[in-house]
Amino acid sequence: MPPGNFIECPHLPSQPDTDSHPRDQEDAMSFQGEQYPGVQTPSAETQGFRFNHTMLRMKDPERSLAFYSRVFGMRVLRKLDFPEMQFSLYFLANVDDNDAVPEDTAERNVYTFSQKGILELTHNWGTEDQEGFAYHDGNAEPQGFGHICFSVPDLPAAVAWFDANQVEFKKRPDEGKMKDVVFVKDPDGYWLEVVQPERSRELGQ
Repeated sequence: MPPGNFIECPHLPSQPDTDSHPRDQEDAMSFQGEQYPGVQTPSAETQGFRFNHTMLRMKDPERSLAFYSRVFGMRVLRKLDFPEMQFSLYFLANVDDNDAVPEDTAERNVYTFSQKGILELTHNWGTEDQEGFAYHDGNAEPQGFGHICFSVPDLPAAVAWFDANQVEFKKRPDEGKMKDVVFVKDPDGYWLEVVQPERSRELGQ
């Protein structure tokens, strides 16, 4: 069996949405995005484009993979090794049990690069053994990269889970001016925002 031990599940036929109002469906189909100076109308040439993944460099793959798989429930879709350049890429995602993930590794490559919201962790071989080695987290000066974000169904339960797993908090939900928003750190110090969608209704203006 190929590495990964994925089980391919059959695609279920799509069912018509009988609960949605026709007007709601029309509005969803015609949504063009909020408009601000500089925003352009998407051209036909961009049809099918999608945001696939974000890449973070990690020092120690064993430590980072343990964190993202245990604490955030992610699974490794693919690992790609590049021996001539001495680095490896790990592609992680939150996979549902009924997602049809291909067993064949070549087809899983195609699947991986067709998804949304993938996390790519890059390991440059040997960094795990370098004492004092660290990547810039983007939030120390000079600032650049900020964070990635996970949504959860129950924020208090997620906070309790983080505490049980000794996750380092940057901000708890009752701290700061933005309530119900959590920030934790991964093993390399990158910030991870955690939100509960239902608690975001009054966020911002």
